[in-house]
Amino acid sequence: MAETIDWPPKRSRRRRGPLLLLAAIVLVLFSGGTTLSYYVDALWFDSLGYVDVFWKTLNFQAAAFLTFSLITFLAIYGSFVAFKPAKFGEAGSTGTIMVNGQPVQIPVGPALRLIGLGVSLLIAFITGAGMMNEWPTLALAWYGRAAGGAAAVDPIFGRPLSFYLFTLPAWNLITGWLLTLTVLSCGIAIFFLVVGGGARALSILSRRGSASSVNLPWRGLSLAYAALLLMLAARVYLGRFDNLFDDQTIFTGVNYTDAHVTLTGMLIVSLALAAGAAITIVNAVLTPRVRWLIAAVVPAVAIYMVVSVLGWYVSGFIVKPNELVREAPYIAHNIQMTRQAFGLDRITQRPFPGDSGIEAVNAGNNRATLDNIRLWDWRALQDTLRQIQEIRTYYDFPDIDIDRYEIDGAVRQVMVGTRELSVNKLPESSRNWINEKLIYTHGYGVTMNPVNGFTPEGLPTFLLSNMPVQSGTASLKVTRPEIYFGELTDTDVYVRTRQNEFNYPQGDTNSVTSYEGTGGIVLGGFLRRLLIAIDRGDLAKLPFSDDVRADSRLLMKRNVRDRVAALAGGFLTFDPDPYMVVGENGRLQWIMDAFTTSETYPYSRHYRLARGSVNYIRNSIKAVIDAYDGTTTLYVLDAEDPIIAAYRGIFPTLFKDASAMPPGLRKHLRYPELQLELQAAVYGLYHMTDPGVFYNREDLWTVASEVRTQRNVDQAAQPMTPNFVLMTLPGETGMEFVEILPFTPGNRNNLIAWIAGRSDGDKYGTLVAYNFPKNKLVDGPLQVEARIDQNPQLSAQFSLWNQQGSRVVRGSLLVIPIGRGLLYAEPIYLQAERSPMPELRLVVLALQDRLAYGSTFEAAMAGLFGQSLPAPQVAATPARAEAPAAARDTASGTGATDVLIRDAARDLAEYQRLTAEGKLGEAGQRLESLKQKLDQLQRAPRR
Repeated sequence: MAETIDWPPKRSRRRRGPLLLLAAIVLVLFSGGTTLSYYVDALWFDSLGYVDVFWKTLNFQAAAFLTFSLITFLAIYGSFVAFKPAKFGEAGSTGTIMVNGQPVQIPVGPALRLIGLGVSLLIAFITGAGMMNEWPTLALAWYGRAAGGAAAVDPIFGRPLSFYLFTLPAWNLITGWLLTLTVLSCGIAIFFLVVGGGARALSILSRRGSASSVNLPWRGLSLAYAALLLMLAARVYLGRFDNLFDDQTIFTGVNYTDAHVTLTGMLIVSLALAAGAAITIVNAVLTPRVRWLIAAVVPAVAIYMVVSVLGWYVSGFIVKPNELVREAPYIAHNIQMTRQAFGLDRITQRPFPGDSGIEAVNAGNNRATLDNIRLWDWRALQDTLRQIQEIRTYYDFPDIDIDRYEIDGAVRQVMVGTRELSVNKLPESSRNWINEKLIYTHGYGVTMNPVNGFTPEGLPTFLLSNMPVQSGTASLKVTRPEIYFGELTDTDVYVRTRQNEFNYPQGDTNSVTSYEGTGGIVLGGFLRRLLIAIDRGDLAKLPFSDDVRADSRLLMKRNVRDRVAALAGGFLTFDPDPYMVVGENGRLQWIMDAFTTSETYPYSRHYRLARGSVNYIRNSIKAVIDAYDGTTTLYVLDAEDPIIAAYRGIFPTLFKDASAMPPGLRKHLRYPELQLELQAAVYGLYHMTDPGVFYNREDLWTVASEVRTQRNVDQAAQPMTPNFVLMTLPGETGMEFVEILPFTPGNRNNLIAWIAGRSDGDKYGTLVAYNFPKNKLVDGPLQVEARIDQNPQLSAQFSLWNQQGSRVVRGSLLVIPIGRGLLYAEPIYLQAERSPMPELRLVVLALQDRLAYGSTFEAAMAGLFGQSLPAPQVAATPARAEAPAAARDTASGTGATDVLIRDAARDLAEYQRLTAEGKLGEAGQRLESLKQKLDQLQRAPRR
């Protein structure tokens, strides 16, 4: 029996052939899928007119992948070849291992080369793929140089803003990659040192043996170690700038200790590491010795320890006893830069008296604001629309949008619901390829109702409704009601086929249509159709369907969120809530807000946004998507943003100027909810501009909370969301569409301020903050909710309704500044347990010193003001000084009394009728209204 077992002999070329062929087939299959995906994506970008964006993005990705993969492979495999000893693993050399007690000979050289090649290729591929995803960082570093922002510099290093937004992130990325390469090179050198007799060489060197006895890995290790120290020096040097983004307990950025100790100390450490690298290079050229490798890093470590101890001493014994004095300049830097980064420096601050009493509200001169108070809670309206406007079970209203339109010559605030088709709701028997891909392709139409329009049954009054779309006014029309692109359109469809598309139900039949738009990818001949089918996972049906023609079109990425994300999601952050606009030409279009963000704005505090952390944000882009043909346009609204300026340099055809937006569309722009919520969170802390007040957190604010119905069951207090209001801002003239959000002091419920984001005209994108007097207590939403709950009549009514097979649903409490005071409004809905459709039953209104309610807004207003709404006040001329007094007497005298008497008689009659019919809940409501009118009659002046 042989004493050893030889390693299996090399395969002959004949036996290698099938394996190579199999490997080639696998490679083609994997790369072919990627290539096919790129091909279809190129067709999709071309269908939108942005094929140059696709190719430029692909070129950036390919350049990043190839460059970093190639350099990584050369560095890793080159280190392997360079550091491997000449006699280690040479041809013919073998190693022996024991398998089942038998020695097995392994050819060391070929095995090592194969392992080195495979590991190098794998690391290079992973590195290239990772850097390919970082192409925006690399592209911005190149194009951002001419993007502006150079005028603003940080207060510590004096570097321009463009350095932090564009250059520094790229340098951190590249040095991090190079540091990884040097660590791997050192690892390879140490590996060959250990397996190649490093222990023996170490013994010789420690005894000061001759240089001829030193193996090559020691020189290689010295060179790799020098590269590692250089990269560490670069990282330490760049790390000094990271102190500007460090979120500390009190503030963000460089503090006193950093400015006087750490920054200078880290610069010296960086220089010491660079000097250590020079020492190791000399060590490699001369006789390599271990002690010089150790000595090369000792100065840097010693300096680092000294800097740490000195920093601890300065922080503990110089800063802490006098922290406010020492840190005040740096706190001021943080306040200034954070306010700039989040646009808070654009806020105009104004006082707001927050007076109580009817006179403060000045209802007569603010009738337009009162006429547009939103009484429909969007959740209640959504449930109602799903019951009365879905028409068929496969339709849905995914969201309710709030906007303003000019209706019959007056601007009105309205709520818009989009009727989309959800294929998941199709009956199971109808779930087949033809129905899902060719017939049920789109939703249909929108509903529109005034924010405070109700029928006597508590349902919405519609301006647009039904199928086909019916308009209640000549100023509104919908010429293209079909919705091929929306929030629920998550599937691909094929249009312009031989199958008629379902349009909308019409009696016992269905109205059908065929797509007439230019959107989508033309399917063309069989080969192109086959390639598209493979990519879209539709290989079994699409190539063989007789209904699909050469001019048929594929509509893909129809969800508007996916659409904009595929187009610009690699470098823009999009608001997740698109809203629908009915254009002046009758077309339906979606608008989405897009943001440029960064996390490297100097001295700015980080806040959570979506799935990441940012310390800079600008709403620079409005994306407009046509609901019929999917045309997507990105308009630049903030040309001063350096980040969007850089991206415009990269993709000059992707963006359009704001002046190119149609005026009819621009009328419907609104301040982004996501941005206002983020700015409110920042403003709660950074409205304090005095370093001393900021340090002590003396005036910390939080967004006001409200009681909200959760899942129609539980009542829970949670932060308010921004509320859109059509109103006249205090100190301004004319109605504006604004987004408001109130603040309360930290851990308290009374209001302290409110902020408004403006949306109209040249005021678009600006913020106004109104501050209440600090010596005046102004009720917050939770306090008003408590007043509602403590009202005996309302509490009894709520209890009664909740016990009769129904439940009370409370809408959002609106806090509306009017005149010099605040008006609080909350709609109360009644919802039967067996019906998900809530109906408005009460409107509760409140001022600082009174509360009233009624079955309608007018009734609640009459109860609140104690009379019919006053007419607008007109300033009297000296010649007619007595006219206003006479008018007031008349308004509060016989005329108002007669109205109250008639209303009281009507309430009494209704109370008797409802009692007889057993409708005790509604009867109690009428009785309460009767009591209010009798009380008003008692208070009315006698003549």
